[in-house]
Amino acid sequence: IQSMIMNQVRTRIAPSPTGEDLHIGNLYTGLINWVMARKYEGKFIIRIEDTDRTRFVEGATEKILDSLKKFHIFYDEGPDIGGPYAPYYQSQRLSIYHEYAQKLIDSGHAEFAYYPKEGAGKKKDYTQAIESSESKDESGQSSPKSIEEMITRGDWVVRQIIPKNEKVIVHDLIRGDIEFDTNELSKQVLIKSDGYPTYHLGVVVDDYLMKISHIIRAEEWISSTPKHVLLYKAFGWELPIFAHLPILRNPDRSKLSKRKNPVWVSWYIDEGYLPQAVVNFLALLGWSHPEEKEIFSVDEFTAAFELKDIKPIGPVFDLTKLTWMNGIYIREVLSHEELQNALYVYDPTLKEIDGVLLKKLIEVAKTRIKTLKEFKLMIMPFLYPEERHLDKEQKELLDAMVMELQKISVWDQASISDVILQNFIQTKRVNFKALYMMLINTDKGLPLADTFAAIGKEKTLALFHE
Repeated sequence: IQSMIMNQVRTRIAPSPTGEDLHIGNLYTGLINWVMARKYEGKFIIRIEDTDRTRFVEGATEKILDSLKKFHIFYDEGPDIGGPYAPYYQSQRLSIYHEYAQKLIDSGHAEFAYYPKEGAGKKKDYTQAIESSESKDESGQSSPKSIEEMITRGDWVVRQIIPKNEKVIVHDLIRGDIEFDTNELSKQVLIKSDGYPTYHLGVVVDDYLMKISHIIRAEEWISSTPKHVLLYKAFGWELPIFAHLPILRNPDRSKLSKRKNPVWVSWYIDEGYLPQAVVNFLALLGWSHPEEKEIFSVDEFTAAFELKDIKPIGPVFDLTKLTWMNGIYIREVLSHEELQNALYVYDPTLKEIDGVLLKKLIEVAKTRIKTLKEFKLMIMPFLYPEERHLDKEQKELLDAMVMELQKISVWDQASISDVILQNFIQTKRVNFKALYMMLINTDKGLPLADTFAAIGKEKTLALFHE
């Protein structure tokens, strides 16, 4: 531990602005990276990998950064706050990649390779294992003399040269040593014909120059890691520590996807999941608390966490369990003030409700809701009733209830409950579902006596009139 603190731990995530928002899997990876840096008094960095210009989504970067902050994962360096290794957008670092690609060419670890132009708008597949090393294009012209010339000509790329008959050992903190045979590795394109780097060159150069000590990323990058190790060696750089996290799975063990589960983190915010609960839930994916706790703070997680303790088997992302955990946070973990503030953040219009009344409603509702979204859905019918269409018998029943409720001198839960139970549920054989339908147009909701006591006599009696 002392060694890590002396040689500062620097972790990062490098999301791509190509989707609607931050993927829940990236949030998980971000959490582990952030906690690792936090534990060892290090730095957590955000770098934006925006080199895939064909899939770039305007505004996605801002959404990603905003989402991280909403989940209380705060970074030390990044595109919006800067840092000593700026810029933190890959698209602004092209000259750096060109410089290091040229070094690889000069040292014999990379080459120019001819990739003829394809149809307009068609994405080239740079992952194919094309083994030929063409030094001339179709017109017989020789390979470019520089990367600038390569970009101008448009039919060439820079490709990594993979040595033959070698073994590459990847030391993985979670999975142990993984051995690769270089004869089974395809030649990897490093700079595309448009001058932009592929992931493989960009990630290695940036991680080294930004002094990233721990490369903590998803297991899908394991197969690429030997190529990255070869690049580190080609540059003569010391290797970082690698740790590949398990990919989150659907309940059927398939890879987490938007077809079977919500994957964008904004969905969880919109549905009223608390950031603390989501972080707690994510912490338990592939890791377990030493005391077998399920509910704990991020500070406790940081203190107990060790990267090597993560299990390599893909954990199941169980939305039902997350919803249960969110309910625990609402009912038992958050103080009244914390819950009220969370509700205000979730829905600022709740500030229009009298604070004393809202406090009472929170106390009534919190034992019966699992998300913040459910709170407003449950209280609004009592505060702003919708138009109801009642028949003659229903009107007479509600009028009788109003008469009985008006007689109550001490307006509290016990007195109200007595009136409802004795005069209507027991005597008139009216069931609660029918009563809810007459009052709030739904067959269930918050407990009537508790809610009537909270909203007061005047609002309660108003409910009984169409």
